[in-house]
Amino acid sequence: MLLRCRNRQPTPLVLASPNSSWICVLQQLTGGLIVLYVLAGAGCAAGHSRFDRLAWEQSRLIDLTHSFEADTIVWPTEQDFRLVLQQAGETPDGYYYASNRLEMAEHGGTHIDAPIHFARGGQTLDQVPIERMVGVGVRIDVTAQCGRDRDYLVTIQDFKQWEAVRGRIPTHAIVLVDTGFARYWPSRQPYLGTELKGPEAVRALHFPGLHPEAAAWLVRERQVKAVGIDTASIDYGQSIRFETHVALLSQNVPVFENLSDLHQLPDRGFDVIALPMKIAGGTGGPLRVIAVVPPAH
Repeated sequence: MLLRCRNRQPTPLVLASPNSSWICVLQQLTGGLIVLYVLAGAGCAAGHSRFDRLAWEQSRLIDLTHSFEADTIVWPTEQDFRLVLQQAGETPDGYYYASNRLEMAEHGGTHIDAPIHFARGGQTLDQVPIERMVGVGVRIDVTAQCGRDRDYLVTIQDFKQWEAVRGRIPTHAIVLVDTGFARYWPSRQPYLGTELKGPEAVRALHFPGLHPEAAAWLVRERQVKAVGIDTASIDYGQSIRFETHVALLSQNVPVFENLSDLHQLPDRGFDVIALPMKIAGGTGGPLRVIAVVPPAH
C-alpha cells in the first residue's frame, strides 16, 4: 500500500497526522493493489506528507447524520420519508431476498443543498466538486445564544469572538454551526417551533440560523468550502427571502442541514467527510456526514 501526493514520488504509507488535514481520499484498485491517494495541499509542497498510521487508527469517527426513519423531519411542505417494503423472504429458487423502495424529498433529514437550490443556473448535486465536501472542519458553538433566543441569527461578531479565543478559521474550512437544536430531533414542535405541516406551517417556523451578512463574510473573508448547521435550514425559521441560502449557494458554497451530534466535536482540529447521493440534476439530496477526530482531541 502506497501513499501518493501530487507532484511527488510515492511515499510509504503512514496514515493521518493530527496536524494534517487530508482533503480528498480516493481508492483505486489496480491489479489487486489498493493505492490510497491523499491530496494534502500545502503539506505536499512543504514535504510534510507523512501520515501516522497509529494516529489514524486511534482517531474517532463521529457520525453527524440522523437516521432516515418514519419520523424524519422534512420541510413542512414536503412529503414524509417512506421506506416501502417490496419483498422479504424466500424466493421460488430457494434463497432469501429483501428489497425496499425509498420515497423521499431531496431536502429532508440530514441533507445537502446544491447551489441550484437557490441560484439560477448553479451547480446541480452531481456537479458539486467532491473537494467541496471533504476538508478541515471547525465547530462554532452558539448553543448559549440559541438557548436564550430560538430565532437567533449567528453574526460576524460570533465568528470573530470564536477566532479571538481559538485562532483564525482556516481558509477553505468546512464551518459547522452548533445551535444545540439537534437535541430536539425528531420532535417537530421543539425542533421546528411548530407541529403544523403544509404551506401554513412555513410562517410558524422558529429556529436559529446564520445571518446573511455572516454567510457572505465566511465566503469573502475565509473562502469556506461549505457550511453546515444542526437545524432545518441555514436561514432562520422566520426568513422570508432565504438570503443566507442565496449568499452561500450563489458562490457555489454547498450547505449541510439537519446535522446531528455536533456537541461531540472539538472546536477545531478535525476533518469532515460529507458525501451525498450523486443525483444528476438534483437540487439536493440525503447526506452522510462524518467527522474524523485525531487522538489529541
